[in-house]
Amino acid sequence: MADRFVFECTLRWSDLDAYGHLNNARFLTLYEEARVALMFVGARAQGVDSFADGVVIRRHEIDYLRPVGYALSRATDEAAPTVRIEMWVEQVRTGSFTLGYEMYDGELLVSRASSVLVPFDLARQLPRRLSDEERTFLLGYAA
Repeated sequence: MADRFVFECTLRWSDLDAYGHLNNARFLTLYEEARVALMFVGARAQGVDSFADGVVIRRHEIDYLRPVGYALSRATDEAAPTVRIEMWVEQVRTGSFTLGYEMYDGELLVSRASSVLVPFDLARQLPRRLSDEERTFLLGYAA
């Protein structure tokens, strides 16, 4: 497997549900933050700016393995607790790609997910094909 993209995501107090656990819908938000970091920051650092022109989600799938609490024991004087999200590319096709994710609370695996994404021309409101540069970037994280 190629290197995974690793993102430390800060938890917010507002992410919790009535039981004091990370709300199930917030898992999707945290995965989104990691995905945006990969596609807009990571890709741009490698000279690929075109993901910012448009990418839409076709499908999400999430498996919840363990609850995540707002563990103050993992907080510091400077920062709230975090979860670690590791991402990789499961599949690259002409007009779509699939990202895999794992979320860790400390060293404990708490969730697995995948997303199918489609490059999208926002101006024309139509799907588009992956560029050669996008494909090369994605394959750097291919499983």
